[in-house]
Amino acid sequence: MPFADELIHFDLACGIGIGADGHWRGWYAVRVDADALSALGLHPDQPTSVITAPSPPSWWHAAAERNAERRSGG
Repeated sequence: MPFADELIHFDLACGIGIGADGHWRGWYAVRVDADALSALGLHPDQPTSVITAPSPPSWWHAAAERNAERRSGG
């Protein structure tokens, strides 16, 4: 991994998901120090980090979610 241990942080939260199935869900967050991102050219203040294209259409997102459910057996 290109980051030193002290520059990256992982957080995990678990709980019963929102929905009728009552299955447990997990959420995670990955935080990286801004200086480490800057060294890789990924800092938000750099012009290359701006969105340069429109978001995919809603059907694309729906298809991706269906495919993910098929792969996970859900």
